[in-house]
Amino acid sequence: MDVHGTVAEGYEPVREAFVRNFETLGDRGAAVAVYRDGHKVVDLWGGTRDVDGTAPWERGTAQIVRSATKGVAAAVLLLLHQRGELDLDAPVGAYWPEYKTAGKERTLVWHVLAHRAGVPALDRPLTPAEAADPDLGAAAVAAQAPAWEPGTDHGYHAQTYSWLTGELVRRVTGRSVGAWIADEIAGPVGADLWLGLPEAQRARVGRVGKIDAPAPTGALRTKPKPAVTAAWTDPGSLTRRAFAAITPLPDENDPAYRAAVLPASNGIATADGLARFYASLMGEVDGGGKRLFTPETVELARGERSAGPDRVLVVHTRFGLGSMLHGAASPLLSPASFGHPGRGGALGLADPESGLAFGYVTNGFRTSVTADPRAQALLRALRTAVR
Repeated sequence: MDVHGTVAEGYEPVREAFVRNFETLGDRGAAVAVYRDGHKVVDLWGGTRDVDGTAPWERGTAQIVRSATKGVAAAVLLLLHQRGELDLDAPVGAYWPEYKTAGKERTLVWHVLAHRAGVPALDRPLTPAEAADPDLGAAAVAAQAPAWEPGTDHGYHAQTYSWLTGELVRRVTGRSVGAWIADEIAGPVGADLWLGLPEAQRARVGRVGKIDAPAPTGALRTKPKPAVTAAWTDPGSLTRRAFAAITPLPDENDPAYRAAVLPASNGIATADGLARFYASLMGEVDGGGKRLFTPETVELARGERSAGPDRVLVVHTRFGLGSMLHGAASPLLSPASFGHPGRGGALGLADPESGLAFGYVTNGFRTSVTADPRAQALLRALRTAVR
């Protein structure tokens, strides 16, 4: 397996793990990047650009990162709070009056970020075309009665997170969350990261698809709990309904879907773009990229706001303000790590204790939701390298 790129001295275990992902875990095309204290120490890529193709993955190849987008979208709301434009403790209805219906009047902004808003599913799912219309998406969640009293419990808002966060950003700034990310995050820090893919960038993005990879063994082997299996097989369960809030499932290779702005699910990034974004939350990065978060906002991002049995994922999860915390996403670098995985593949995170920022993207999606074995293997190798 030909792997391209570089690793700094001492980070060779990451290269070895990256190669093994292709040899034993079924990776078709992927990239991984790591920054430490703002300096790039790992930059690797290999395989094919398209999951079903033969053209090689190149430096700068980008992929859809699914729910890893949520961590980027959350940073928008945290930055608006940092600038004094958004109060995390205010009711959602203070910015979005139409939301104050059907028992959601006491929903706070931070409830949205911590998956406590109580609206992970829609009584009438949206089609992909409807989901891409921000007005229709916002109206659907505003009219939806909550599955539980907002703020009293948590459950992963797999799809509805798009319209909850997106509409808050529109009401506060007058811009789409995708435009805000381009202007205030990706541009200033030099990250190859898009929410609403510009036509000029289409050629950089590979085709994605499901892969039937060999089952992991040893430390990477996991067995689904019976309750999880039952939830996924029951069409009426909150689990199935939450992930089916867009029905039928969108074609992730469709240019129209990639051009839409869905902060829960359709961000597109290079591994370097994802890692550079997280590095910029903690400090300045190579090439003059500015620091985005103050130390106080870093503490907000990584602080626990939800923990325990998740009403949607039916496992124990922990969330901060838009981040999936240690114990759910992967064997993170330390308990201070924060970030977000994408279902079946991508992962981005920051670890303020070590100064490490990590990004992994792939074109081959597995069936895992929060803990992809390929990303886990890379993080295990990274922990070995920095001990």
